[in-house]
Amino acid sequence: FPKKMNIQILSEHKLSSVAPLNQFDVEKRDVELTLVKDQNGVQYTSSSIVPTPAARAGPPGSSDVDRETWGKKIDFLLSVIGFAVDLANVWRFPYLCYKNGGGAFLIPYILFLVIAGMPLFYMELALGQYNREGAATIWKICPVFKGVGYTVILIALYVGFYYNVIIAWSLHYLFSSMTSELPWLKCGNSWNSPNCTDPKAINGSVLGNGTSYSKYKITPAAEYYERGVLHLHESRGIHDLGLPRWELSLCLVVVVFILYFSLWKGVKSSGKVVYITATMPYVVLFVLLIRGITLPGSMDGIRAYLHIDFNRLNNLEVWIDAATQIFYSLGAGFGVLIAFASYNKFDNNCYRDALLTSTVNCVTSFFSGFAIFSVLGYMAYKHKVKIEDVATEGAGLVFIIYPEAISTLPGSTFWAIVFFIMLLTLGIDSSMGGMEAVLTGLTDDFKILKRNRKVFTFATAFGTFLVALFCITNGGIYVLTLLDKYAAGTSILFGVLIEAIGVSWFYGVDRFSEDIERMMGFKPGLYWRLCWKFVSPAFLLFVVIASTLTASGLKYDEYIFPNWSNLLGWGVAMSSMLFVPCYAVYKFFSLPGTFKERIAYCITPEHEHHLVAEGNVRQFHLKHWLAI
Repeated sequence: FPKKMNIQILSEHKLSSVAPLNQFDVEKRDVELTLVKDQNGVQYTSSSIVPTPAARAGPPGSSDVDRETWGKKIDFLLSVIGFAVDLANVWRFPYLCYKNGGGAFLIPYILFLVIAGMPLFYMELALGQYNREGAATIWKICPVFKGVGYTVILIALYVGFYYNVIIAWSLHYLFSSMTSELPWLKCGNSWNSPNCTDPKAINGSVLGNGTSYSKYKITPAAEYYERGVLHLHESRGIHDLGLPRWELSLCLVVVVFILYFSLWKGVKSSGKVVYITATMPYVVLFVLLIRGITLPGSMDGIRAYLHIDFNRLNNLEVWIDAATQIFYSLGAGFGVLIAFASYNKFDNNCYRDALLTSTVNCVTSFFSGFAIFSVLGYMAYKHKVKIEDVATEGAGLVFIIYPEAISTLPGSTFWAIVFFIMLLTLGIDSSMGGMEAVLTGLTDDFKILKRNRKVFTFATAFGTFLVALFCITNGGIYVLTLLDKYAAGTSILFGVLIEAIGVSWFYGVDRFSEDIERMMGFKPGLYWRLCWKFVSPAFLLFVVIASTLTASGLKYDEYIFPNWSNLLGWGVAMSSMLFVPCYAVYKFFSLPGTFKERIAYCITPEHEHHLVAEGNVRQFHLKHWLAI
């Protein structure tokens, strides 16, 4: 007697043959009578509404039945958190919060998180998990938009070019910290200039009016970064790059090797690396915070960080800062969340994952501010200046101000090593995410690459290494600044805007909601559907327009870039964005049929193309566009 037998009860209450259910239809759910033979021989019957295995296998038209999945659920969660929590959480958010009214900044920040950040995050996870494809092939749901997939894959590749260089700097600092006396503690080293000034001699009275300590470029820490590591004094500008520095080249080789061996076996290998890289920053941040609040002046720093100034909310710039920070911080749109989610089990609850991981990311940003500002308060106290004189963001914070503060503490070597290990781990898993988006996106599209995954991974890693060499020359910081501004600026916002429109308007929020119901057994609430259809696209449009209007020319400190470099930057930005219109035109002309049929094939999911031949195209009815 079989342990389990499906008896299908049809609407006429007649018994059909005792065969397993083949089709799971959302509209007409079949009740199964399940006869179960228990271990002790007693039989009992239970009736329930059960989706059949076919429903759990994947979406219509899904060919990838044997797609690998994450070893454990925690591998996926840590990978997403590791990708989303990156250097910007530490070096950008705390300063933005301080500059834009302290605690008051949290109001626009949390608002944008709830109405746009989380919905986009949830949308990408659900898209990837349901369709089990990378960023390009996922657009079988609306073929004309496949160009967006190539756009985000290219952007992820561009970001890898310079992001790995910042990780290489962290590695360089980590190796340099392994001495009894930190190299940026005193003047008198081979890289120092004659103007180098001992930090103890610099206080409020020496600085005078208008110069903040964080902009003071002749401290040992500032000179170590700009002259010792970057060799910036040997370059006259972006037109004068020179050769790559061998010390940084070696560090870059190590970074690329770590990336290659983390990714070469797919999520089976990368899912294990994140156990270290995603958890380590939390341990270190906590340790640095405990050390920070024991320093004199630390409470002044924390008070300045949390000081609430509601008047700042009248300033449009504050809202733009909050919107762009939320967007970049969560990392929607780089194709990474789609790639990671595509390796989930089909019935995984990605709704819970989206809420959990996006919340963890934002709480981390806020928490890191305490570790940063406690030390900035100590710096201000030491030099008898205001907090605003030492507060800064970006590389200046983590490679000049913070290391200088650490160098004055007892046991400075230990604190420096711990801090740079944190920067290294923050960077590595974000870089892994970006590269995984490229690998998954292209291997799903081109099967020959999938068969040779290891070779392709090596080629990608080696390619990013070669381009990154431009960023570690004497004038490399200028190349890095250019890429940082243009490679993933307006272009990524444009990409996600098109993605949001493609999913919620052309594919349809109602259809997308049914897909989610098929995976998880419940439909997204009205709030999420409204956000996807109206709020998120409007938010993205606002950020695109704001970022375009507030854009200024390139500069690094006092150096103003020549005009041609801005044109080059826009060339880089356009190179990814142009995939959207170019692919749409190519797709339209490569299809058969009349003008109307071609349009229909372009915007109908591939598994429904037979309906176009029957003339049944739902996008040609008003009902489709009004559905929520």
